[in-house]
Amino acid sequence: MAISEKRILSKAKSRVNLKARTTPRRRPRRSTKEVIDRILDAACVEFEQHGYAGAKTAAIARKAGVAEPLIFNHFGSKAKLFHDSIFKPLEQHILDFCATHLVDPDNPDSFRDYTREYILKLIQFIERHSRMLTSLAAAQMYRSDQVQGLSQVESLNSYFSQATALANKNHPGKIKIDFKLLGRVSFATILACVIFKDWLFPDGLASEREITAAIIGFILEGLSANDQAKSSAPRQVRPQSAAGALRTTRS
Repeated sequence: MAISEKRILSKAKSRVNLKARTTPRRRPRRSTKEVIDRILDAACVEFEQHGYAGAKTAAIARKAGVAEPLIFNHFGSKAKLFHDSIFKPLEQHILDFCATHLVDPDNPDSFRDYTREYILKLIQFIERHSRMLTSLAAAQMYRSDQVQGLSQVESLNSYFSQATALANKNHPGKIKIDFKLLGRVSFATILACVIFKDWLFPDGLASEREITAAIIGFILEGLSANDQAKSSAPRQVRPQSAAGALRTTRS
């Protein structure tokens, strides 16, 4: 092959390679479901990191790899996106937790052991979903007609009702602390200890095991107060029959 022909072929290859480098590759077309899932995943991260007020739809779009208008095409508003990415999933998580853990113990006499295990599971649940709960707690502080906070989580209200009913069933009679209050105070205690863990328990103060044991012990004290109230209640004296009273007098 002549030198001139080699140069021509070389230039042709160079042009082809240059065109390949400068021509953008067409992105594979995503399904509507994939686009929505990517937006929800990105929104969850953004809301958990920055809260409702600090989250930006432009940042969510960048994380999802989509154009920002698509967010409003599929969700209509930032408030609806917050509901679908944070509020709605947490509702389902709480319902699943109730169905799995808020059940009658096999042996009523082991209710305290059951409660100890249940508290441990609740601590783990709140740790696992702490970012979602924090986002909703922040939304509660700056609530508006558009954004729903913790008070609007119906599954959480259902959780309190079920926990109260279960405790009342296993502690019939006189109680010192209403289980409606005890259940909410217990949940708030765990929520605060998890969300504010770094502030409440600085390094060197206590180990994870010690913190967990302290939480469980604190909540069980509430049950102990009700157990004591039950044991200190005056016994009801059954009326004696005439024959029984006569036997007592003779003895």
